[in-house]
Amino acid sequence: MKHQVSHGVSSPLFGISLKIVSVSIFVGMSTAIKAAGEVPAGQIVFFRSFFAIFPILLFLAFRRELRTAFVTKRPGGHIMRGLAGVTAMGFGFFALTQLPLPEAITLNYAQPLLVVVFSALILGENVRMYRWTAVAIGLIGVVIVSWPKLTLFTSGAGMSDKAAMGVVAALIAAGLSAIAMLLVRNLVHTERTATIVLWFSLSASVMALFSIPFGWQSLSWQQTVLLVTGGFAGGVAQLFMTEAYRHAEASTVAPFEYTSLILGIIVGYLVFGDLPTMHTLVGGAIVIGAGIFIILRERRLGIERKAAKTAAPPQ
Repeated sequence: MKHQVSHGVSSPLFGISLKIVSVSIFVGMSTAIKAAGEVPAGQIVFFRSFFAIFPILLFLAFRRELRTAFVTKRPGGHIMRGLAGVTAMGFGFFALTQLPLPEAITLNYAQPLLVVVFSALILGENVRMYRWTAVAIGLIGVVIVSWPKLTLFTSGAGMSDKAAMGVVAALIAAGLSAIAMLLVRNLVHTERTATIVLWFSLSASVMALFSIPFGWQSLSWQQTVLLVTGGFAGGVAQLFMTEAYRHAEASTVAPFEYTSLILGIIVGYLVFGDLPTMHTLVGGAIVIGAGIFIILRERRLGIERKAAKTAAPPQ
């Protein structure tokens, strides 16, 4: 067990790379779900969770670990993670129905900052000032991108009850998602990646079925294909995400969630024909700059740690 814990924080740059791959696939998942049109949130959660199981099973079959896929010494930890993750998805989809998309996206980006805060307060991780600064700068970049469309700040009449409920839901989703990330970070110390993702996908699928009485709809074959594709992509992305938290601290990996903003700009232009505004370009440059700063800093610290180990006398 000690070896696993040590290994979990030994490769921050590799963890960052895995996170970026995960985010890229998640953007593809979101694109497929968006292209499916208006579908009830609970139904989306089911497709997103159930069809994510299949790439996980393929991964386990490739590693010849199917027989032990569900073996765990911490079922309670998996259930807690499932509850936090599924509830976060539910609140997030509800927020999207109550708020304009720019506001929902901006509020969702509170999650990486909350991960850093919770990492320091709950896990006791050593979060250096440069990391706090990079996260803050990244959030500023996100605000710059979204500012022209933030009706919360331009409406003279103030927020309606509907908008207020959406804001609360989005913030709750961000907080629960941050907690879910910390639970993942804790689970990877003793659990295998596929086991963590499989338990989550199954628990989310079962919980999503309870939303059937609240109204599922008939789907066209195009919508079905898109939602199945989104679910499959979600499973692959989860595998990469969980591995990322195995190789780096949560507060190191979390800021790279911002790369989804840059990828979203590219996908928006190529798929939906949306041209980025000057606010988007400036804000995006700030987010990228914050990410590059963390990468360079982690590389420098890694070199310093190796040098210190080399120079240290044998025990």
